[in-house]
Amino acid sequence: MPSVSRIDLQGSRTFLARLGIGIKSGRQRIPRVLEGGAGIGRITEGLLLKLADQVDVVEPVAKFTETLRGKPGVGEIHNVGLEKWEPSEGAVYDLIWIQWCIGHLNDEELLQFLERCKSVLEKKHGLIVFKENLSTWGQDKFDELDGSVTREDEKFQQLFKRAGLKLVRSDMQHGFPVVKNRQLLPLKMYALRPEQ
Repeated sequence: MPSVSRIDLQGSRTFLARLGIGIKSGRQRIPRVLEGGAGIGRITEGLLLKLADQVDVVEPVAKFTETLRGKPGVGEIHNVGLEKWEPSEGAVYDLIWIQWCIGHLNDEELLQFLERCKSVLEKKHGLIVFKENLSTWGQDKFDELDGSVTREDEKFQQLFKRAGLKLVRSDMQHGFPVVKNRQLLPLKMYALRPEQ
């Protein structure tokens, strides 16, 4: 069975390539990236360090980020939740990548986080990318076990608009296997830029 991680990373590489970011001819390598909700660094190491000179990470669990500390290309490590993250003075990011973690923020926390992201985004070409599962229940789905919410596409679009962000591109992740006769939730990528 193909690896979900490998398929996920390939889908992300393809999405960024369509935005002109990558390492192949005609695409650009970028100076600085922030990964929000970095976990153990799977995306940092498997994708972002290959595309950027420096990757800063936000991850509340310090033991998850220990393996990243001191790695070439890894910059600042912020061991706080996204709702508490404050950008470092003078930080400017060409790309802010957020995947599989925004469901732990309520709508207001998400809007405040997006305001902080906008304040450190490179003005001309900077992008915020979200890659998140979508609700298939006809409404946002709250998980009482972990306190997270899986939002509908329409809800994401409303929140982006409220945050003053415009959609540059969106794509669905394809190729995930069926696991134990169950299809994984749809996974969508959104590339956003502040409205001018």
